[in-house]
Amino acid sequence: MLSIALIAHDRKKDEMVNFVTAYEHVFEGHKLYATGTTGTRIMANTKLNIHRFMSGPLGGDQQIGALVAENEMDLIIFLRDPLMAQPHEPDIIALLRLCDVQGIPCATNIATAELLVRALDRGDFAWRELVHKYKPGIE
Repeated sequence: MLSIALIAHDRKKDEMVNFVTAYEHVFEGHKLYATGTTGTRIMANTKLNIHRFMSGPLGGDQQIGALVAENEMDLIIFLRDPLMAQPHEPDIIALLRLCDVQGIPCATNIATAELLVRALDRGDFAWRELVHKYKPGIE
């Protein structure tokens, strides 16, 4: 079971809900996290159980970032709106930087999300389970 975070900016929430609904069978076997409204919308449209953090601008991105910093997150799907300025842009950049530092796959658009979820479905994330097995303090 992998830990997966789902984040979507306001104009990308419908796209995220549609995406997760289409791949619900893949996501159901994993531990899911999301920022506030995104998690609420996904749960309203699927049977998935999601641990919800605060809304992104209120600290949800940082809460997910804390899990990334501890190498407790395995995959992030963050559908960003590249055409809209975000008031919490420094938090977003910090989260993406942490993903790069820890080597956590992070999709920021639907095309990359599709590739990562198909890889997840095929079992191509087995290397993350090795990280958990050999790193003390990670379940």
